[in-house]
Amino acid sequence: MTVLGKFAKGGLVIAGTGLACAGTLALGASVLRMRSDCLRGKIVLITGGSRGLGLALAEEFGLQGAKLALTARNAEELNRARALLVERGAAQNEQEIFVISGDLREEEDAQKVIHAVTNHFGRIDILVNNAGIITVGPVENQSADDFRNVMAANFFSMVYCTLAVLPQMLHRRAGAIVNIASFGGKVAVPHLLPYTASKFAAVGFSEGINTELRARGIRVTTVCPGLMRTGSHLNALFSGDAEREYRWFSLGASLPGVSTSSKSAARQILRAVIAGRNEIAITPQAEFVSRVANLSPSITSRIMQLVNFALPAAVQGQTQPRPGFEARGLEATPILRLGHAASLRYNQIRTSAQE
Repeated sequence: MTVLGKFAKGGLVIAGTGLACAGTLALGASVLRMRSDCLRGKIVLITGGSRGLGLALAEEFGLQGAKLALTARNAEELNRARALLVERGAAQNEQEIFVISGDLREEEDAQKVIHAVTNHFGRIDILVNNAGIITVGPVENQSADDFRNVMAANFFSMVYCTLAVLPQMLHRRAGAIVNIASFGGKVAVPHLLPYTASKFAAVGFSEGINTELRARGIRVTTVCPGLMRTGSHLNALFSGDAEREYRWFSLGASLPGVSTSSKSAARQILRAVIAGRNEIAITPQAEFVSRVANLSPSITSRIMQLVNFALPAAVQGQTQPRPGFEARGLEATPILRLGHAASLRYNQIRTSAQE
């Protein structure tokens, strides 16, 4: 064969490979679209669905044709979220979205919510355990009540809702449970100790029920996000030197490259649910930190100690936690425009931290 012939043959091979790859990508996109269709008509209950990541998830599920049920403590926020979702095309009208207020820290309320959604739609296909709170501050300025409140909101709300929905899913031998944990459930992050303790518990619970339920037709996905631009810094609770604690936290939760957008995070979670994945880490930082923590706990501990040195010192005595929107005195406003935009888009502007 001549050199020219060899080049021609090589060109044909390369071209054929390119076409094959293009065909594979097209097929993959087609399969993803087909698998996305499996969400159409599914009943999705999202806890903490009135704002932040919960609202972003509701939008993405709704755009895929799922029927939405949202729960949170604040009825006004829920109604505002419902209107926003209709405005963004996640539902045709507000009557299509079922909302119910409840305090999921109470087992009775969690059962009430599950029963109400089931009575309204006939079943729950996907439960997204997203409800939770964040407290920020040094351990000296955290009280035992802070630990109890965060554990109740971030861990027991997940347990109560899961146990309440399990009987119907086990009866059908079908269903999906999505547990929003955190990379703080893999690594102990300083000045987030109540939150971190609750998320470690959440990860353990989620992995455990996945082990027990996967073979019985129920898919459980553990989600461990890193920092996301959800606007949650406005409603996080800050103790100790609240203004300085707010400054570092809001900065991390707003900067691109450090944090990811809520829309991107929600879409990654949606794809994980469709694929039936056991666990996902969102953002490269969360993936990296989780891997390092598993491979070398001592190095991770040293890194976190260095981070702790850079954070504000504790103040004398116990302090009453303050919501972010009351602790904005040192906010670096120009830098935080993306975080502010997220707070507006995801319904984070509130009048009371406890509603």
